[in-house]
Amino acid sequence: MATPQQPAPLLTAEDLAVGYFLSKKTPRPVAGPLRLALWPGELVCLLGPNGAGKSTLLRTLAGLQPPLGGRLELGGRPLAAMGAAERARQLSVVLTDRVDAGNLAVRELVRLGRHPHTGWLGGLSAHDEARVQAALEATGTEAFADRPVGELSDGERQKVLLARALAQDTPVVLLDEPTAHLDLPNRVALMRLLHQLARTTGKAILLSTHELDLALQAADRTWLLPADGALRTGTPEDLVLSGAFAAAFAREGLAFDAATGTFALHAPTGPPVQLVGEGAAAFWTRRALEREGFVPTAGPAALRVTAPAGPGPWLSQAAGQSAQSHVTIEALLLALRQTSNKQMVG
Repeated sequence: MATPQQPAPLLTAEDLAVGYFLSKKTPRPVAGPLRLALWPGELVCLLGPNGAGKSTLLRTLAGLQPPLGGRLELGGRPLAAMGAAERARQLSVVLTDRVDAGNLAVRELVRLGRHPHTGWLGGLSAHDEARVQAALEATGTEAFADRPVGELSDGERQKVLLARALAQDTPVVLLDEPTAHLDLPNRVALMRLLHQLARTTGKAILLSTHELDLALQAADRTWLLPADGALRTGTPEDLVLSGAFAAAFAREGLAFDAATGTFALHAPTGPPVQLVGEGAAAFWTRRALEREGFVPTAGPAALRVTAPAGPGPWLSQAAGQSAQSHVTIEALLLALRQTSNKQMVG
């Protein structure tokens, strides 16, 4: 039985160095040398701390600024050898730069995405109009397709720019912080949409984002760019388990919890608490204990908390004392504070 062949990557880079020039002859490297590949049907999230060079890397991959060194190919051809029109048929970009759309309506702006595929007169065929309509529907912008772009909120405008990129119908889509101006439900919806588009259309979609929790859930592959510019690539799970993810975002007083996929906001100041239980109640009890400064642990401790498996009370017990029952986490925390204070005084 023949083994299916893996498709070729749509974009590749070898020994790529990115950065900018302080003067005509003085390069300022930001990251590199990098070895990269974008594959069909994958959503890739570019993550890293502020100042690591994520936007610089995206702009270099998009051909908007030259690399400082190395090889960069799009569709098997050197990117530097492509004209603007050819590149626009292979790659679409959504940047954080504000677009001045003048008096254009939403549908008119999305139609501009078809420009690389039209003749010199710029007339749109029935096929072009169908691609525009599909992009409006996919991004949820059809409802205000006739409104002027200047009247839109930042979040609505961002979705329209994504619709324009989808109407461009390129194999590769690059997005810089596409969720920056969206509320939480729309951020989740957009990440879900991008993942579905990569799967159903075979596009390679690369986006930079600070939405770390959503990226860990949605990305097929992660490009992790720490401050030292040495890119790590792999599935989100592999980068988390290897410790690379926590190291990239290490800050004083801030730690990444690989068990929950979240950053710890609160430094422990109180005693350890043995937490017994599983499921949603145990998860949120742990969150509440950590917020109060306690250190939840599975091993024995002077304080013990049992989270209910279903409807029922929480139980707390200090060493040498009888168990107490609490109907809410709020009541549990109050009792633990009192017990902890007594132990400190004692």
